[in-house]
Amino acid sequence: MQPTLLILAAGMASRYGSMKQIQGFGPSGETIMDYSIYDAIRAGFKKVVFIIRKDFADDFRNIFEPKLKGRIEIDYVFQDLHDFTGGFAVPAERTKPWGTAHAVLCAKNAIREPFAVINADDFYGRDAFEKAYGFLTGPVSSSQYCIIGYELAKTLSDNGTVSRGVCQVDASGNLVSIAERTKIYQDGNKITYEEGDKKYEVPFDSKVSMNFWGFDPSVFAYTEQLFHAFLKEQGTNPKAEFFIPIIGDRFIKEGKGVIKVIPTAAQWFGVTYKEDAPDVQASLNALIAKGEYPSSLWEA
Repeated sequence: MQPTLLILAAGMASRYGSMKQIQGFGPSGETIMDYSIYDAIRAGFKKVVFIIRKDFADDFRNIFEPKLKGRIEIDYVFQDLHDFTGGFAVPAERTKPWGTAHAVLCAKNAIREPFAVINADDFYGRDAFEKAYGFLTGPVSSSQYCIIGYELAKTLSDNGTVSRGVCQVDASGNLVSIAERTKIYQDGNKITYEEGDKKYEVPFDSKVSMNFWGFDPSVFAYTEQLFHAFLKEQGTNPKAEFFIPIIGDRFIKEGKGVIKVIPTAAQWFGVTYKEDAPDVQASLNALIAKGEYPSSLWEA
């Protein structure tokens, strides 16, 4: 069974100020997602599922279906506040989605095979998709998942803070723990994250998750269980978010299995802020000049 690529594209894009998921950055108007899908197809993925807001649907269909038809199977899933809540009464003041782990859960009825999860606005590189495909067609199981690990220092933005899942990895390459840090930035000759009114230092070479995960479909039932517990504990907090690292951390601590941290040589870049856009375009142009990608991805 060939793996599926699940793309998280339901975010509000509040910091960026526009719907960055479908902004063109490539020389022929390609989105960052185009490059991810292109890399996924040449790695062997046969299906892509977009997690989007319902009001994004027409934009996504108009942009992606003409160029992807016949190349890869396409499906759409909508992230809604009330989905999979198990009867929990969503607070009236809650307007934003529950977070990335809830977005994954919303794909429960669309995916039956091993799958990779990525963000819509991150460029991951060909090597990452090839390694993810190798894992998802090999050792993946209900007791073994993976994440693609990037060096923290290579994932920062010059234009503001970023959120990263900071990993602790053992000698066997297994994830020991993962903690979501939401305000990370370089502060002189060190990297810092803020929590509350305190600052903490993080080593430059720390392995971080850029939300590139590899899962067995059994993760859906487990995620639903964790989501209901999350709602019971934090559901009345309008700012609480159910992140994918919560799944990974609980999976390990409860002895459900192991999560392999697969290092990649690929260079990450992305668009957290509008000011990141020129750097993204320059990075793509450099890769095209090196022959990594054609100047028009879908022309052939």
